[in-house]
Amino acid sequence: MEALLIKARGAAKRGETDRARAFYREALNRFPRNVRVRAALDALDATNADPAPEQMDAMVSAYRSGHMEEAARQGARLASEFPQSFTVHNLQGAALLALGVFPAAEAAFRRAIEADPDAAASRNNLAITLRRQNRFAEAEEIYHDVIARQPGYADARFNLANLLDAQERWEEAEAGFAKTVALDPAYTEAHYNLGNLLAKRGAREQAIAAYRQALALKPDHALAWNNMGGELLLLDRLDEALGAYAQALAADPVNTQAMINRGKALVLKGDLPEAIAAFRKAWALDPADRSALLQALFEEAHICDWSHRAQFTLTDGPSAAAVQPFAALPFLDDPAHQYRRSLACAGVKFGPPPQTMPVPAPSADGRIRIGYFSADFHDHATMYLMSGLFREHDRSRFDIRFYSYGPRRDADASRQALRSHADAFIEIGHLTDAQVVDLARADGLDIAIDLKGYTRGTRTALFGQRLAPVQVSYMGYPGTIGHPCMDYFIADSISLPPGGEAWFTEKIVRLAHSYQANDERRAIIPDTRGRAGWSLPERGFVFCCFNHTYKICPDVFTIWMRLLDRVEGSVLWLLRSNRWAEDNLRREAEARGVDPARLVFSAGVPHGEHLGRLALADLFLDTFAVGAHTTASDALWSGLPVLTIAGRQFAARVAASLVHAVGLPELAVPDRDAYEATALALAQDPRSLRDLRRRLSANRLTAPLFRTADHTRRIETAFGEMHRRRLAGLSPDHFEVQ
Repeated sequence: MEALLIKARGAAKRGETDRARAFYREALNRFPRNVRVRAALDALDATNADPAPEQMDAMVSAYRSGHMEEAARQGARLASEFPQSFTVHNLQGAALLALGVFPAAEAAFRRAIEADPDAAASRNNLAITLRRQNRFAEAEEIYHDVIARQPGYADARFNLANLLDAQERWEEAEAGFAKTVALDPAYTEAHYNLGNLLAKRGAREQAIAAYRQALALKPDHALAWNNMGGELLLLDRLDEALGAYAQALAADPVNTQAMINRGKALVLKGDLPEAIAAFRKAWALDPADRSALLQALFEEAHICDWSHRAQFTLTDGPSAAAVQPFAALPFLDDPAHQYRRSLACAGVKFGPPPQTMPVPAPSADGRIRIGYFSADFHDHATMYLMSGLFREHDRSRFDIRFYSYGPRRDADASRQALRSHADAFIEIGHLTDAQVVDLARADGLDIAIDLKGYTRGTRTALFGQRLAPVQVSYMGYPGTIGHPCMDYFIADSISLPPGGEAWFTEKIVRLAHSYQANDERRAIIPDTRGRAGWSLPERGFVFCCFNHTYKICPDVFTIWMRLLDRVEGSVLWLLRSNRWAEDNLRREAEARGVDPARLVFSAGVPHGEHLGRLALADLFLDTFAVGAHTTASDALWSGLPVLTIAGRQFAARVAASLVHAVGLPELAVPDRDAYEATALALAQDPRSLRDLRRRLSANRLTAPLFRTADHTRRIETAFGEMHRRRLAGLSPDHFEVQ
């Protein structure tokens, strides 16, 4: 007994209360009637008593009023007087945690746990403190211990879920938040965080439901309104999204992200001036947010408002990474610049790499399984070009599957035709990202092809989870994705000359002649309205450009106006995009001394009719940093010559590739001086222009550009080589197809 008492006193002196108590209890087990042992144990337990309420008042008052330094000071004083008081240590730890003094807070919580080993709150607080010190594994262990002790303790489950979320263990985190709200349905932040994770994996309807639960509990939760608006926007429920953003801004008038998102919704509604105002207001409130400025400038480009164009130099930096790099294309012809933008965007858009990679078994029939992914399987520019390739695919060698995540337009004739060119047409718009990945892998795809890239409506991030062992970027985005998930980019030697590989993370496959697919069966409906029917002069020279208005820059417009000034009776025929662009371009023409009436705008018409009316023009003038792509092949197929500059970045070289492939390489000139001089020469020399058009007419059906079957064989050769390399265990590499 004496030995046990000596050990107990020594442990108590060292502050090892639990150990001292164990020695005393062992002594009592042996000598249950010993008064001296009982008194020693009672004395030890007495030291556990909390201070009297009046002694705690100063500390509690300081803590409640937010004076954490005073609360911590009072806690230190009381802890020395009541070293075994759970209440003192726990409250002192909370004050120190609020002050960010993590090691001291950790020590306080550990003393509180020693005073009361069953106190779940102190263990929970200790785990929070450890997480703040980036000691994730220790924090997680403690959370699990708390939950094991008290399975119904919602706070611990919520904090554990947050910890898992911070480590990008999203599936476990989602389950944790779901359990939290099951235990405590009034837990607002758990509903909100659950919504965020559901949104992250593409479960949009479920995410919206979770946000609504959070808002039912806290109607002024600005972040929940904003994030719910984002999911509604992705579902094309624009009015509901705008309503959600209005609620977010009512709750938090300086919420710049809600302003930006409201701007995005307004763009889709077609109210571009209001969208620009929203973006610029966000930037004014937070000048460090370059994403708002870039989006404002991009929409200003759509309405041809060039008054702030010089501000583009301010849009570089990490904060602009969330904006797809497509928005930067029209401002600068620099592949290195676009490469950096894509890398930054990919770092934001793509999640962590998958833990497993698809390794499909060989197909039963020996065919290579190809999956095309797009939102544009309908009456769309990309499909005008690719419909012939899909039709000509050798289905004895290739199993062709379309995965559509765009709007369901089952009555669309183009969509119906596409269905007949595939082994399967699969609607995936309603599926979450994880479900799409599972589906693609279950289908055993050998090659997955992204037809969207960084363009509106994209789900390119799906490719970050590996839909197939070989993944290819083709036709959709004129530049690199900037992420290692994409193995190949299909180009040609004109659109991407040797050395251009430096600005792509993908390996480059160069096809002979032109990378661009085309359909030699596109119907041209002869025009019946004549020039007068389109408000064009019967005899004057008609320059035209049917590129989107955002591609028109001040420099090219200045050249166009000089041409109108020097070619008497000439007009410039443009696409009617929006009324603001028309007003601004007319004003810009007048500022350059040209009668605004010499700009003729025409609305879009069905594709075949558009091809027919193009024959009324004399010369198609391309834009610069982002040139004509589909619009160039439309013009050439219609017999209209296209004058372009072979720029630097891929987006500025597509038309150069097309005119080479149709046998008119002289129409791809090296610089702006040559561009203006060539345009003027053709406008002033009818014989040269007639000769050019005769050559184009003769080449249309013989030159490589519109030889659809030949192009399809080259594409299939490329796919076969990609597949062969994969089966041989070889990494993707650059190669050419003749």
